Amino acid sequence: MVMQSAFARYSDPRSTGSDLPKLSVPKPDSGGGRLAGRILYSVGLAVALCAVSPTARAKPLDSLSGATSWINTPPLSAEALKGKVVLVDFWTYSCINCLRELPYVEAWAAKYKPYGLVVIGVHAPEFAFEKNLDNIRKAVARFHITFPVAVDNDRAIWNGFNNEYWPAAYFVGSDGKIQAHHFGEGDYAQSEHLIQTMLHENGATGVPDTLVQPRARGEQSEADLSAIGSPETYIGYERANHFISTGGAVQDSASDYVVDTPPALNEWGLTGNWTIGPESARLNRSGGSILFHFHARDLHLVLGPSKPDMPIKFRVTIDGHAPGAMHGSDCDSDGLGTVTSQRLYQLVRQPDDGVADHVFRIEFLSPGVDAFSFTFG
Repeated sequence: MVMQSAFARYSDPRSTGSDLPKLSVPKPDSGGGRLAGRILYSVGLAVALCAVSPTARAKPLDSLSGATSWINTPPLSAEALKGKVVLVDFWTYSCINCLRELPYVEAWAAKYKPYGLVVIGVHAPEFAFEKNLDNIRKAVARFHITFPVAVDNDRAIWNGFNNEYWPAAYFVGSDGKIQAHHFGEGDYAQSEHLIQTMLHENGATGVPDTLVQPRARGEQSEADLSAIGSPETYIGYERANHFISTGGAVQDSASDYVVDTPPALNEWGLTGNWTIGPESARLNRSGGSILFHFHARDLHLVLGPSKPDMPIKFRVTIDGHAPGAMHGSDCDSDGLGTVTSQRLYQLVRQPDDGVADHVFRIEFLSPGVDAFSFTFG
């Protein structure tokens, strides 16, 4: 399946949202309402799943009243935003696609604020730990986000926009109606040109016609889509696949796991004593590990300690050896690192001109880690 990130502007800028076009694409597996349309990867190509229901609300900004908290601003309302061009960007802080998009959103917020643009980042959680306000505040600080962030733990704003995807950007005109949307990362030039056009249409003068060029680092670096041969992979039993530990997954019960045969590409497994839950697996004894045969420049793993203030040291190997120059930003060349909080960890970064298949392994030197999902870049 080969699809690009999707962008659509409606020919009538007075569109209420009830006539949004529906693109012909597969509907994502809702996973009980948790996954929705997180951007997937298949055969090394970005896949942006796109669809907007024709029942999207005519006044979606009214749903801002459903935010459970606000960061970087007092609460914002549809009434206060009248006459403004508004970019509403849905994200969640463990989503790699969202993290790679954020430098552009931050740059647009700063560049176009003097011309009337208001950027609102709507943090809508995927995993339960992403509802923790302290975790969200740490992510906002870690990624240097200065624009207003609406915490949408009850999905009130998500439902108000009838959204299904991370990341998702909605371009709202001064009349409070959606003029365009973009699902997935990428198409940044097209999105910025639209912002410029909407600001001009709203009467702004002197709007720059140049494009931002943010310098992202670590996990926020743009993906090498041509080199991605591994899909996002969940560890909890609700959506796990390609799991090869002998005997398969035992649900919600401590069990010993081994991997008897070398994994084929995109297969993965656990070793040691783990309890596999619906969205994560928890290590019960020290020395347990996770392995994955992958093909991508970057490998990320969403991890967290099961108890606050309980750092967990780990060791990464690639094909049985220390990663050396292929280490990610969250471990050193010897593969050593520490899980200190619930977030995405970049553990492998191959050179741009040397991406190849490898067997990744992470061993945890103490128990209590929760492992959620692999993503690649």
